[in-house]
Amino acid sequence: VQLVESGGGLVQAGGSLRLSCEASGRLSAEAMGWYRQRPGKEREPVATIENGGSPNYAVSVKGRFTLYRNNAENAVYLQMNNLRLEDTAVYYCHAEGSENRGYYYLPRRDYWGQGTQVTVSS
Repeated sequence: VQLVESGGGLVQAGGSLRLSCEASGRLSAEAMGWYRQRPGKEREPVATIENGGSPNYAVSVKGRFTLYRNNAENAVYLQMNNLRLEDTAVYYCHAEGSENRGYYYLPRRDYWGQGTQVTVSS
């Protein structure tokens, strides 16, 4: 299973970007979402969603970011509006779940994308 991300880039403050993430392989995901790592900081959750639940957002992005999940395609999207300088970070897609090997499932674990850079300029 791999998480394939796209959509990062350079944008001016106040602009918008949309990040996409799709899980290849047969993943039974209990939760999916996005984390980010800002320069000099630890990785932090941005927006996450569990099966059957509503999205949870970091306080700093509430009202500006929207998380969408497509369960049928094992995909998750992050619409980021009104971007600020402090949103500059490497954004990582995350999934927690089990890989379906046909006759059995592998143990539940965390999966991470390779990261996509989002740079917000003034």
